[in-house]
Amino acid sequence: MKDLHYKIDEIYVPTKRRTEIDPEKVAEIAESILEEGQQVPIMVRDDGKRLILVEGLQRLEACRSLGEETIVGILVQARQR
Repeated sequence: MKDLHYKIDEIYVPTKRRTEIDPEKVAEIAESILEEGQQVPIMVRDDGKRLILVEGLQRLEACRSLGEETIVGILVQARQR
C-alpha cells in the first residue's frame, strides 16, 4: 500500500465517530505534527461516492486545526458483507 495525500474537506466522518473527538488529544497530536510532521497515515475507504474515514479521527482533526488542506492516508478496501 502506498501513502497518498487526500483533501481534508473531502473526507467524510460518520456522525457516530464525530462524538469521539478528544480536544486534548487533538492538541497533542497537532503539536507533534508541527514538530515532526505526520508520522502515521489515516485510513480511508471509497464507497463509490466519497472517501469515508476508517481510522485516524484525532489526526484528521489535528491537521484540520492546523489549517492543513491535505492529509497523508492509505486507501483500504471496504469489508464485503
